[in-house]
Amino acid sequence: MKVAIAADHGGYKLKEEIRKYLESTGIEYKDFGCNCEDSVDYPDYALPVAEKVAKGEFDRGILICGTGIGMSIAANKVKGIRCALVHDCFTAKATREHNDSNILAMGERVIGPGLALEIVKIWLETEFSGGRHLRRVEKIKEIEDKQ
Repeated sequence: MKVAIAADHGGYKLKEEIRKYLESTGIEYKDFGCNCEDSVDYPDYALPVAEKVAKGEFDRGILICGTGIGMSIAANKVKGIRCALVHDCFTAKATREHNDSNILAMGERVIGPGLALEIVKIWLETEFSGGRHLRRVEKIKEIEDKQ
């Protein structure tokens, strides 16, 4: 699995914790920034990750900002992206099983690193269930195709 990861200034510290986790587990990743706590614009970091995931260059993406909201909104503007804003373990699993989410968004100001790492682990390990959920994901794709 290849993972693209990025954060704005509000998610930089949490991104660094997640990077360490990915390294420790041997998961291949690329860090698209930012690399500081100086104010930056989250769409500038969400877009490259979303585009790379949509093109299939990466299997999944992880985006972090202060709340996760801005990153998830920006990423979901890219066709083919199903970015889920997650702050608990149940929705981390459900969004993979039911929605086949391909990008995870989290907020550093909302959750701590311990929970965030558990969410990442669950989200990366959970497979899409398919079945009746596939029909629903296909309907989302149909909506995108109309745009």
